[in-house]
Amino acid sequence: MQVIVIGGGPAGVMAAGVAASYGANVCLVEKNSHLGRKLRITGKGRCNLTNACSHEELISNVIVNSSFMHSAFRGFSNYDLMAFMEEAGVKLKVERGNRVFPESDDARDIVSALKKWILSCGVKIVEAKADRILSKDGKVYGVLFGEKGIKADAVVLATGGISYPQTGSTGDGYVMAEKIGHTIIEPKPSLVPLVCAEQYDLQGLSLKNVELSVFTGEQLVFKEFGEMLFTHDGISGPIVLSASAHMRENKSYRAEIDLKPALSDEMLDKRLVRDFEKYAKKDFVHALDDLLPKRLIDTLIEKTGISPRKKTGLLTKEERQRVLDVFKHFSLHIEGFRPVAEAIVTSGGIKTSEINPKTMESKLCEGLYFAGEIIDVDAYTGGFNLQIAFSTGHAAGRAIGSCHTAI
Repeated sequence: MQVIVIGGGPAGVMAAGVAASYGANVCLVEKNSHLGRKLRITGKGRCNLTNACSHEELISNVIVNSSFMHSAFRGFSNYDLMAFMEEAGVKLKVERGNRVFPESDDARDIVSALKKWILSCGVKIVEAKADRILSKDGKVYGVLFGEKGIKADAVVLATGGISYPQTGSTGDGYVMAEKIGHTIIEPKPSLVPLVCAEQYDLQGLSLKNVELSVFTGEQLVFKEFGEMLFTHDGISGPIVLSASAHMRENKSYRAEIDLKPALSDEMLDKRLVRDFEKYAKKDFVHALDDLLPKRLIDTLIEKTGISPRKKTGLLTKEERQRVLDVFKHFSLHIEGFRPVAEAIVTSGGIKTSEINPKTMESKLCEGLYFAGEIIDVDAYTGGFNLQIAFSTGHAAGRAIGSCHTAI
């Protein structure tokens, strides 16, 4: 059985290796000179491989089409992936939020182990660009590379989305799938930094233990506690990236940051009274040193409308309330998203109702399979998107391998 896997990311590599382990003759086609280019830069080069949580938590962290993933996650779970990588010689560790990383903190170790594994399974790696999937009477029969066609009994399309195009994710797979007759849910950025109308001089400032709420009108669309940071034109960081997954480009949004979520309004007011008494003889600009990073003080005072040179002891109860309000509701108006090229993942892709969730085979074209980010499924940060890639790749490879052994 001849199998062509298009795309050398985690989904494609897993599909190729599993199919080959069943005895199929597998050719893995990657247009880059190296496998796993995007995988090498995930987790800032550390590779957040997966998340050591329950099946239920895995599903709950999938934002789009979570029900589609039940079978694939059960067929090759996060714990299966962890055991697989350990067996492949990569020692792992679990960090805050159950995020799983290689002990070495080097994504290249993951890529090297995967490459070594597929070569040991007999996978042939070819550097080439696939242009079209060849089909007839609703069945795959090959792939076109330029003017050269290569026959195949099964094809796995695992070309990724359109985020980080420098790694090769340029949307080629959408075009090929569309020509077969598949519906493409419009790709858009997910897990992407946000652009704000307010331009404060806070670039690079990181905030920990804050709570971010995002509203459209008066409707709360997202709320989460964690870390974030200010960028040159807006905000980013884990909770901001997660928030972006719930936002749409054609709506207006407002973000509110609770700088002291551990303190109730009453508790924070008592703290302000105490600090204002402590710094009563000093200018207001020096009264918040114990509560805020220095870089944030000028901006917060600006938002209160109080003169930074006013003596702290002269602040009124109403002015103290304004300070409290900004602490608990530091507001930002969201103008939009950074470009999709900067998104961690692409939301959108092949419509899931056109794919068998157990096998990842196309319902429209026999012998065509999908895996990874090209499918309209995406999740929060924390290793969940890579788990989707590995689980769907494994499902496709297993289905193809089973067909081979049945021949």
